[in-house]
Amino acid sequence: MLEITHAPVEEFELIWPIFKDIVAIGDTYVYDPEISKEEAKKVWFDAKFQTFIARQNGKIAGAYVIRPNHRDLGNHIANAAFIVARDFRRQGLGRKLAEHSFTQAKSAGYKGMQFNFVVSTNEIAVNLWTSLGFEIIGTVPDAYRHQQLKKLVPIHIMYKKL
Repeated sequence: MLEITHAPVEEFELIWPIFKDIVAIGDTYVYDPEISKEEAKKVWFDAKFQTFIARQNGKIAGAYVIRPNHRDLGNHIANAAFIVARDFRRQGLGRKLAEHSFTQAKSAGYKGMQFNFVVSTNEIAVNLWTSLGFEIIGTVPDAYRHQQLKKLVPIHIMYKKL
């Protein structure tokens, strides 16, 4: 049974191991693979953010955060980040988290969702987002220093109207 609930800041302790595991690989997120726990907490929790945690049969399976993509006159467009624990990947959890996030973002008043930095070689993410109605609205060549491929790769900017 999947349960997705709002995560209070105290639950960062549950999010941190998953986030650290993903970021350490250096193939999907822009964050330093050696990001500190304190800096990572800022990615997930702020007064303007909504953070959610997913439990599958009581085990922490993943999380996501919704935040304004920009400030002031651009704060009606959401940005989001998603993580899925290693043991729960390739089971459709990313799609369920995304669909949940769309509902939450709309109810918070956001008019669209924009991802500013989708690594082009992250085919799972690119395919998921396009299947959920996101469009690639721009591509920036050589924008990501891919740690596994040891080369620069393009990133996509993706958008979906909510």
